Amino acid sequence: MMRGLRPIFGTFLVVLFAIMLAPRAEAAGPTCNGKFVNPITDVCWSCLFPLSVGGLKIWPSGRPDTKNPASPICACADPLPRIGISVGFWEPARLADVTMKPWCFPNLGGVRIAPGFDIGQGYLAGPSMVGGRSQSTAKWHVHWYVYPLLYWMEILTDFVCFEQASFDIAYMTEVDPLWQDDSLAALINPEAIIFANPLAKAACAGDCVAGTVNLPLDQLFWCAGCQGSMYPLNGNIPASIGHVQSSRLALSRFAYKMHRQALAWGTMGSEGLCKKYLMPVMRKQQYRFQMTNPIPTVSGRFACSAIGASTMPPDAGRAYPAGGEDMGYLVWRKRNCCVRAP
Repeated sequence: MMRGLRPIFGTFLVVLFAIMLAPRAEAAGPTCNGKFVNPITDVCWSCLFPLSVGGLKIWPSGRPDTKNPASPICACADPLPRIGISVGFWEPARLADVTMKPWCFPNLGGVRIAPGFDIGQGYLAGPSMVGGRSQSTAKWHVHWYVYPLLYWMEILTDFVCFEQASFDIAYMTEVDPLWQDDSLAALINPEAIIFANPLAKAACAGDCVAGTVNLPLDQLFWCAGCQGSMYPLNGNIPASIGHVQSSRLALSRFAYKMHRQALAWGTMGSEGLCKKYLMPVMRKQQYRFQMTNPIPTVSGRFACSAIGASTMPPDAGRAYPAGGEDMGYLVWRKRNCCVRAP
């Protein structure tokens, strides 16, 4: 019981701190909108599935799934040898704010936790004429929360596959200079220059179709499907066609950036059965994004769609002027794990 209360107490402290700072922050910037994520009504619990044992889906789902290890039997040495059962499932592991307003936390109820200095606003501007074409641009900030929801709710007590952590704000792009500047971002993605050509960009059309119909193409790692290019790994979106498309692209880039900086790891496939592993080139198939703010997507095949999938089926009309421009997403992560045999 006490273990279940720890994350609640931690969340309370975060919120209390936010409320203490909010009055000063609101006067310094635009209004921040949002609401707390209700784990009962705002989470698409069917996104947990399919559930697999080896290559067999014991709880199927209409949503596409990654390839699981074929054998139901697995072995690990951590540090003592053990034999177990290979399981595969999707876990709600991270929560993300994607907003144009610095220090705005939509998933914490729409509070602004500002330290008192101005770093400039994000924006969604356009259309403007660029090279004879009309083009809109945007700039987003991202906040990354550790959010191991299954562990908190104690759905399976002491299940070794669940990440055992407390709620935490793990990353804020406002204090990251690489997120603000394309030139500095090249320090962690120097390969971007190779894919800055029409042929590489045209290949992203195939990734768009694949991500919408089934799973994105990990081979086209420079593509974010229907949203655009993964590079540069920052929140500067040169071709924005709306809040949902633009914010999902910023979040996809941020997830890739976390992998490139070794702050996010691989959890899928045979390599992930015994432990997490380095994945400097992010596999897009490992993640699903579910909107939590301003309007949660909690049902339907596209409620938690893959990176690069079209935003038209699930998210059309879910962003609206003024009060519905601060976005929040629940990040679902594919997990393959070797469960100790009884």
